[in-house]
Amino acid sequence: MATRKNTQTPARHAADSHDLIRVHGARVNNLKDVSIEIPKRRLTVFTGVSGSGKSSLVFDTIAAESQRLINETYSAFVQGFMPTLARPEVDVLDGLTTAIIVDQQRMGGDPRSTVGTATDANAMLRILFSRLGKPHIGSPKAFSFNVASISGAGAVTVERGGQTVKERRSFSITGGMCPRCEGRGSVTDLDLTQLYDDSKSLNDGALTVPGYKPGGWSYRLYSESGLYDADKPIRRYTKRELHDFLHREPVRMKIAGINMTYEGLVPRIQKSMLAKDRESMQPHIREFVDRAVTFTTCPDCDGTRLTEAARSSKIRNVSIADACAMQISDLAAWVDSLDEPSVAPLLATLHHTLESFVEIGLGYLSLDRPAGTLSGGEAQRVKMIRHLGSSLTDTTYVFDEPTTGLHPHDIQRMNGLLMRLRDKGNTVLVVEHKPETIAIADHVVDLGPGAGTAGGTVCFEGTVDGLRKGGTITGRHFDDRAALKGTVRKPTGVLPIRGAATHNLRDVDVDIPLGVLTVITGVAGSGKSSLIHGSIPAGEGVVSIDQAAIRGSRRSNPATYTGLLDPIRKAFAKAHGVKPALFSANSEGACPTCNGAGVVYTDLAMMAGVATTCEDCEGKRFQASVLDYHLGGRDISEVLAMPVTEALEFFGAGQAATPAAHRILDRLADVGLGYVSLGQPLTTLSGGERQRLKLATHMSDKGGVYVLDEPTTGLHLADVEQLLGLLDRLVDSGKSVIVIEHHQAVMAHADWIVDLGPGAGHDGGRIVFEGTPADLVAARSTLTGEHLAAYVGG
Repeated sequence: MATRKNTQTPARHAADSHDLIRVHGARVNNLKDVSIEIPKRRLTVFTGVSGSGKSSLVFDTIAAESQRLINETYSAFVQGFMPTLARPEVDVLDGLTTAIIVDQQRMGGDPRSTVGTATDANAMLRILFSRLGKPHIGSPKAFSFNVASISGAGAVTVERGGQTVKERRSFSITGGMCPRCEGRGSVTDLDLTQLYDDSKSLNDGALTVPGYKPGGWSYRLYSESGLYDADKPIRRYTKRELHDFLHREPVRMKIAGINMTYEGLVPRIQKSMLAKDRESMQPHIREFVDRAVTFTTCPDCDGTRLTEAARSSKIRNVSIADACAMQISDLAAWVDSLDEPSVAPLLATLHHTLESFVEIGLGYLSLDRPAGTLSGGEAQRVKMIRHLGSSLTDTTYVFDEPTTGLHPHDIQRMNGLLMRLRDKGNTVLVVEHKPETIAIADHVVDLGPGAGTAGGTVCFEGTVDGLRKGGTITGRHFDDRAALKGTVRKPTGVLPIRGAATHNLRDVDVDIPLGVLTVITGVAGSGKSSLIHGSIPAGEGVVSIDQAAIRGSRRSNPATYTGLLDPIRKAFAKAHGVKPALFSANSEGACPTCNGAGVVYTDLAMMAGVATTCEDCEGKRFQASVLDYHLGGRDISEVLAMPVTEALEFFGAGQAATPAAHRILDRLADVGLGYVSLGQPLTTLSGGERQRLKLATHMSDKGGVYVLDEPTTGLHLADVEQLLGLLDRLVDSGKSVIVIEHHQAVMAHADWIVDLGPGAGHDGGRIVFEGTPADLVAARSTLTGEHLAAYVGG
């Protein structure tokens, strides 16, 4: 008799049972007790309309708790130097792994930060040139534009053999920083004619700097300093007087009996105005700075940031400045051609880093590109480079719309990278709207059904096929395809661009039609932004809305940002005969306990700080006496808690009718922000919401030409339709709308398309197609044409 073999599978090891991330009872922001289970070592895509709670679940709950737990493993001393993270509002978070967040935060705006310094490629190049460069000029520091050359000498006291001996010592550090521009590549000059009128004397009001009014302390500092005659016209000053007026070193003196520090006008303005970030300046100061300051390429280093010595050392006739200025795809080929056994491991690592740039679709950048000039999508992909070659597995990678700014052609490449990270054994969580990326998911979580208070619940969990049949908003719109227009509008004129040569553009001549919807498209890095932002400056008649982040603290909200709070405060004040300042949580009406913040922040040193709702005002931010004043039956805190759609009705008719407020609310509803409450902190808005908020504030600007930079960023498939309706309304009202965009639905809806390419970087910079979307689809002569034809089923 044959014996039966034991066919039972061996018992599963206990360690293998932890293959889920479990979230129970998540209540961060608008999440309503969300409970889900996410498979590990799989690619999970989170989708849903803008404001449905995707980022709240992925970033503010899962990733935030993972980072907090990791921070807790450090000693109390180390934690004191780290940002304190509060525990997210959630009942159970189980099965977490180390989270690596690759978000769309713009990279540091430090003028010395470049693509090369942000990715360590520069560090490797510096070592390479210090070893192989001829002539040899020193250590890697000699090639760094962040290290200044310094030398010194003096006597030092040394204990030797029981005796104290004085010795003369000298030292020197050879750095690569250009001394003229201090490693910035550009120098700033002040246009003195914008600071003062030299035909007048100080007593006649010669100074024209904002804030320097005759009689004010800033003005009296100069008119009463006694260093020069305040009754003499400035053009008649002697050399000495002019130096004291413009460049004098700080000196203490008494003016009108008060001790003050006097310094020359130029260094004073540089410290008080030019040291600030341009975006955070008040509009009139920004206007003055734009007029008075000229940025010119440093004449000593020709914009390379490096000393002459650093530029003189070369490998095969290429200096480190030449290498950093090369397109990265060309630099990778040059590094590959170097055959130097003495630095073979270094060359291999450097080549791998540069190849990662090419693979991720950033081969068109150069290492000397300032990091602050990268778009959100480019910054996110630069951060990805660090993780592509990582040996880590079993980690959780969290991505925030990684396809932002990518042409359909590049999205396929990005999908491959996400799958590669997953196949190494990592959990990949992606917040995404593009159907091309949702399609590759192993698991889909759809949040909704609406946005803001109407969202925050899980509408669907499962496979992509299940989503298609699921009946949620995302499922219903998943296979939506915009059709080409039957007829296109006729232009009312043209905006000629001649000889555009910014960045990689090759003397481009193009006529942008006016009075229609024009879409500028092409692969990432083909020169779209260079053509439009470089040739059509914002200003007279042009309203340009880019992707720069909105600056605002947790006290800022849509009501303060759009100027909506002013007419609301005035309406309350007028109804009760009191001051408008009473109805501001940042002014006289603020609750004294929480200073109008609505929450009290308690710093617990090395433990996580705690934010608790203020007990006195119950989070309403105002003094109790202010809340006794009502308008249309509502107090100011109730008005700020209203969503835009409700406020639109409230201020539209009846006792609370306020036309100025109604106009602003109308624009907010127009751009699809009807669900956002007026008092919601700006810091809690998503990227797409912020850009639409910016669009709403600019819609009232007097301008005939609107330039939008990828307005579909962060927009759900269902919201794109609403955006197209808004663009149509703008055009029908007589405006010209120029959109830089990759989304095929916007391309199909355009009246005219300008396609740049054929490739990126030096392979781009040319116009490869001009015409209607129908002609582009029929010709299929470009990458865009092929993808658009596939999209519309042409």
